[in-house]
Amino acid sequence: MKNLIVAAALSIAVSVVLAGPSHVCAEPVQRTVSADVMQRIHEEVKTPCKYGMLLEPAEGEMLDNPMVFRHAGAWYMMFIRFDGKGYETWLAKSQDLLAWTRLGCIFKRGEKGAWDEAQADGWPTLVDTRWDGPNTLNAFQGKYWMMYLGGAAHGYETDPLSTGVAWTDDPSAVKQWTRALDRPVLRPSDPEARPFERKTIYKHFTVEDPSRTCGGRFVNFYNAKPEGVWQETIGMAVSDDLLQWRRLGDGPVISDCLPGKHGISGDPMIKRIGDVWVMFYFGYQWRTDVKGAFDTFACSYDLRNWTKWTGEPLVRPSTKYDSTHAHKPWVLKHGGIVYHFYCAVAGKRRGIALATSRPVNAK
Repeated sequence: MKNLIVAAALSIAVSVVLAGPSHVCAEPVQRTVSADVMQRIHEEVKTPCKYGMLLEPAEGEMLDNPMVFRHAGAWYMMFIRFDGKGYETWLAKSQDLLAWTRLGCIFKRGEKGAWDEAQADGWPTLVDTRWDGPNTLNAFQGKYWMMYLGGAAHGYETDPLSTGVAWTDDPSAVKQWTRALDRPVLRPSDPEARPFERKTIYKHFTVEDPSRTCGGRFVNFYNAKPEGVWQETIGMAVSDDLLQWRRLGDGPVISDCLPGKHGISGDPMIKRIGDVWVMFYFGYQWRTDVKGAFDTFACSYDLRNWTKWTGEPLVRPSTKYDSTHAHKPWVLKHGGIVYHFYCAVAGKRRGIALATSRPVNAK
């Protein structure tokens, strides 16, 4: 018996040594989100009531990617304007989330010869992710930040596209954001780029991870596509300073595409409901029961392992102004109402629309 006790003690000691210091984080245990929790999340975030168009495109332009936040007592929307040559980032303002006024361009295309001379498609970084939070932007090192899609080729999302970083001291001001670097921070041509992102890198959403379980202070989700078949999936990268990024994992964390077929899982946007991270994103051509692009969601406890919703989409094409696509979600809760901003496409007409969890003033 004495020998057994000694052997057990030695075994425990060896295990502790091999495991290393107790403060070292272990690889997170995979946790799926139960069907009951997924259903409860759906009941909380669903937006069956379409309000209508908020920003209508003028002749010769397309409006895309609504991104809404609160700052200094008002609501602001960053959105993308395509003028036939490429993307630029604009700003609009509202007092009630329903009536919006364009303010102007806040991020122009780069100078001639720059890596981003043709595209400047930005998204605010470090949005407060708390579901019942203030929907504000968090500052880092005294600045507000954006990740942006940039490229040197004119046209609509012309490959290849890479990722840049910019900052401002006031996200509500109609002035140009400052490029943090004169080069991309993530490129499809990077030696460490994974197969799913070697053609183009698209939209980003960056959160601060209080648990640091992913290996960095900031976690960035983005959709990208590979060489060959056009399939967009969502991958991860981490950073401690928003400028130097480390890709995480060997492949995407969200992939819905059918083998060998064109499909998209894209434009991630994240909120946190209780202890559940909720990723809103859009899908295209991988659900046979939905025509056109639609918005859906997935849930996670650790930001790495995601359980996908398979029920009714949050929005889908159904009206004259979004008959082709209803996609690219930005979802928030305010005053007990869930507001789901999205890009509405009817033929070649592309603008910003809104759906809500319950009826608001009809437009």
